[in-house]
Amino acid sequence: MIKLKKKSHHRLTLQILIGLALGAGLGLLINAFGWQSSVFVKDFLTGGVFHIGGQVFLRSLQMLVVPIVFISLVCGTAGLGDLQQLGRIGGKTLVLYLITTALAVTTGLIVAGVIDPGMGFDLNTAADFQAAEAPPLVDTLIQIVPKNPIESFARGEMLQIIFFAMSFGMAMTLAGKSGERVLLVFNDLNDIVMKLVGMVIRISPIGVFCLIAKVFADQGFSAILPLAKYFFTTLFVLIFHLFITYSSLLKFVGKLSPVMFFRKFYEVMVFGFSTASSNATIPVTLEVVERRLGVKKIISSFTVPLGATINMDGTAIMQGVATVFVAQAYGVELTMVQYMTVILTATLASVGTAGVPGVGLIMLSMVFQQVGLPVEGIGIIMAVDRLLDMVRTAVNVSGDAMVSCLVAKSEGQLDQAVFDEDPLSEQLA
Repeated sequence: MIKLKKKSHHRLTLQILIGLALGAGLGLLINAFGWQSSVFVKDFLTGGVFHIGGQVFLRSLQMLVVPIVFISLVCGTAGLGDLQQLGRIGGKTLVLYLITTALAVTTGLIVAGVIDPGMGFDLNTAADFQAAEAPPLVDTLIQIVPKNPIESFARGEMLQIIFFAMSFGMAMTLAGKSGERVLLVFNDLNDIVMKLVGMVIRISPIGVFCLIAKVFADQGFSAILPLAKYFFTTLFVLIFHLFITYSSLLKFVGKLSPVMFFRKFYEVMVFGFSTASSNATIPVTLEVVERRLGVKKIISSFTVPLGATINMDGTAIMQGVATVFVAQAYGVELTMVQYMTVILTATLASVGTAGVPGVGLIMLSMVFQQVGLPVEGIGIIMAVDRLLDMVRTAVNVSGDAMVSCLVAKSEGQLDQAVFDEDPLSEQLA
């Protein structure tokens, strides 16, 4: 039975990659020949089949986010059975997430400062973007405590849900026998929800195909040509952070193989890329982190949902590069103090920001306001932000898994044999 699951798992991965490639190819073909303006393609394909298929898949994943986060965090918190251990794990997780985010935005600022992506840019002053006002940090900290947990569940307010789930789990631990009985129920609920995840995952190749086909049919490559320097600078830093920063942390801090990590986690990166939503990718991230990377559920059920909420390395990179780009495009000289402000603001802004498509633009408006850059500059980069948002999400979810591995290793909650098992030997088993 186990062998069948492993073979089915690899077939699904191949199907997802095929769906990604076919969707990109068809979308580029439609865009290259200008077919996206025809009634059939616009109303039936991109506006109909692709849009409906992609959105149904996305909504199916998003449907699972709140129950998975709540149930898994309650199980993880109550399952620790030791509030002192919970505080230690939480402290390590938070510190690692904040450090990687600060490294991300710093790298973005340094690389952009060397490449100068905004020098000589022909500014389009007609660009328009109405950014939602980002809440002050003080309000974010206060609002972590929900006035009405049910309302927070309905709105999908992740920090409030996480706070309530952890409080509920700690109360279950303190309740003794009563808490143990309720924990058994939550463990059963967790198994049921994961079965539901498996049902949704089965349609993922079709969902990925529809999402990617629509993006490339609507945008193609023409949208990124005027902003190629900004686009490729941001892309370079994202790839650098993903494969160099994360690999270094895995190798030198966790004493783990980066090659094995990426060989086992690449399918989640594909999911993150196609959905552009860290929250929507939570079910897949949990599945792979636990079953293929060997992180015990007691750790993953805490670190992954928390990471999807506060770990936004990819978004922080975009903010660093975009700040330098827009400042150069407008001819604004940034001081060292302003650069430090960008690092601090971008790092703190990641806390409590929803892991959904496009949220990086809202966070960017907060950064621009802090350093005195015109918020209208965000409109300039909107043309390429969707494609970069997809890459950013792949970086974000990888960071969640990487930190989960480091915390699990430090707590003795990582199955080294599972982590080191060769994916090819799994397939042949």
